[in-house]
Amino acid sequence: MLMLFAFSIIQAIISLLAGASGAINAIISQYGYIGIFVLMTLESASMPIPSEVVLPAVGHFVYTGQLNIYIAVIDVLLASLAGYMIDYAIAYYVGKEVVYKHLGLFRIKKESIDAFDRWFLRNGPFAVFVARLLPGARGLINFPAGFAEMPLKKFIFYSMVGAFIWEVALIGFGYYALSTGSLTITAVAIALFLIALYLIYDYALKRIRKG
Repeated sequence: MLMLFAFSIIQAIISLLAGASGAINAIISQYGYIGIFVLMTLESASMPIPSEVVLPAVGHFVYTGQLNIYIAVIDVLLASLAGYMIDYAIAYYVGKEVVYKHLGLFRIKKESIDAFDRWFLRNGPFAVFVARLLPGARGLINFPAGFAEMPLKKFIFYSMVGAFIWEVALIGFGYYALSTGSLTITAVAIALFLIALYLIYDYALKRIRKG
């Protein structure tokens, strides 16, 4: 899992720097806050939209003056909440058996949901919080929380605390690192970012194993 985590981060950053984020940049440039809302709603609802690309792009557009930082952060957080609630409601009202039959619609493997289901059962709210800080897995915890009928207020609270940390950090990363034009600053920022994510992931794994 650790290797998969590191690979997903590196892949996302390489994609961003290599220009693979052109479509996302174009959407944000053309549709502004509406485009951001749609992208982040899909990402939070387990669709294959990488927040590791969307959020730094938001930071870059804030830097260029095309977006307001406060409106952008609120927009991103509301979109995340909308996405989380879509998955949670599906799992809560439809149930595990039906959801498992249609995982292909979400492009999710059954093994991934099973792993997060076990994680949630052992760790509860903490699992929801930490999942919001894990690239490639931020939306997967929505289903186990819904299956277990986790109280909505707790689900929203722990989700949004984790989402706020992750999203503001990545927007800041895009604002301060990707917009400088300095390869040295960008490289240092990426290194620090990776270290921070590794520490979070390592701490999460230790807590999960103790659960």
